Amino acid sequence: MRAQAGKFGAEMIDDIVSVDLADDIKLLTDSAGAVHRARMVIVATGSGYRKLGLPKEDELSGRGVSWCATCDGFFFRDRDIVVVGGDTAMEEATFLTRFARSVTVVHRRSTLRASKAMQDRASADDKIAFAFDSEIAEIKETNGMLGGVVLRNVFTGATRDLDVTGLFIAIGHDPRTELFEGQPDPGGEGCIKVDSPSTRTSLPGVFAAGDVVIAGTSSASTSRGSGGRSSTRRRDSAGSRRTAASTRRPAGAAPRASDSPSRDGNGRTVL
Repeated sequence: MRAQAGKFGAEMIDDIVSVDLADDIKLLTDSAGAVHRARMVIVATGSGYRKLGLPKEDELSGRGVSWCATCDGFFFRDRDIVVVGGDTAMEEATFLTRFARSVTVVHRRSTLRASKAMQDRASADDKIAFAFDSEIAEIKETNGMLGGVVLRNVFTGATRDLDVTGLFIAIGHDPRTELFEGQPDPGGEGCIKVDSPSTRTSLPGVFAAGDVVIAGTSSASTSRGSGGRSSTRRRDSAGSRRTAASTRRPAGAAPRASDSPSRDGNGRTVL
């Protein structure tokens, strides 16, 4: 995608560390201290996988710990896997049975809230087991790879080891909006508020697209669609400014014929 954008003339600037979007000219500062100026900004920083916050979680990413079943499931063929989460975990677990020897779903509650059809499908699958009222208390490492997890009962505190070599974390996503610090106005769940169905934000010249405005989702197709609308709004906004500037005439100038309202075939005024 980066190569495709470059093909159409996009310039890539990495490591923006601060922004000031309040004025007409937007200021974006990179890690080298260079300030980049723009009249319009599209915020499309996406979302990040929500984490458990446990030691070794990041260290073992790609070494048995994953956040994406469709991305990494193939690498866990004939292995024992644990999936932690709610409704999304059910989808991940069902998908992973294509590859894994066994899948254990770890859920903090006593019951599932997924659709009945999804629950029935998972319950009927011999490869799927459930650990209700439980959470991951510890991630274990063996020779630089995931060596298992420790489960803890959320009511009794009792723990037990689970011998797995795959951990899939499916507890949702968080929009990456920390760079903007409330500019523009925030929406729910940490997202940026937009004037739906458009992608305009509370600041003139600032648009937002993708997962930063759509809480609870993370798909490339959703983000592309939102990004396309944002680009169109930016183009239309820029065109409106140019049109307004081109139609201004000095005070006292004679009116043009085009300034008068026209009439249609029925004699009605058309503005």
